[in-house]
Amino acid sequence: MIDSDGFRPNVGIILSNSQGRVFWGKRIGQRAWQFPQGGIRENESAQDALFRELWEETGLEPRHVAIVGRTRGWLRYRLPKRLIRRHSRPVCVGQKQVWFLLRLQGDDECFNLECTPKPEFDGWRWVDYWLPANEVVSFKRRVYQRALNELAPLHFGAEEIRNLESARRVS
Repeated sequence: MIDSDGFRPNVGIILSNSQGRVFWGKRIGQRAWQFPQGGIRENESAQDALFRELWEETGLEPRHVAIVGRTRGWLRYRLPKRLIRRHSRPVCVGQKQVWFLLRLQGDDECFNLECTPKPEFDGWRWVDYWLPANEVVSFKRRVYQRALNELAPLHFGAEEIRNLESARRVS
């Protein structure tokens, strides 16, 4: 399902633990790391896609997480020209994503990266909230920064965000 502008609807998932760290998945067979994400199917809501993708990529079920919030609208990124499949119709030039912030309600034992025949990740770790914006593949960096910035007040709380912004202005 690709829209008239060439963007595929997608969900992105920022999953945090009780220590405020976020899940960072290593793409299978690669040195690339990313948040869980995936396409929204026709006649599927963004929330339904969230739970399907979460299970497919991490083995987590809805009972293992709580939805903290989501982005207000679509955040888009374009694929590099070398990754655009020009022979397929319609041509997909990038993704438009709704990002969800989740809090893990279980523990690390709830994860199962091999719950489907085609796993997305072969490793994972908990990282600082802001690290993914600098480590993700370059063409996704801006959308990661936007998602993390928009959801930060829900993750940290408004008071802590004000303190961080004040500290940045001073330094």
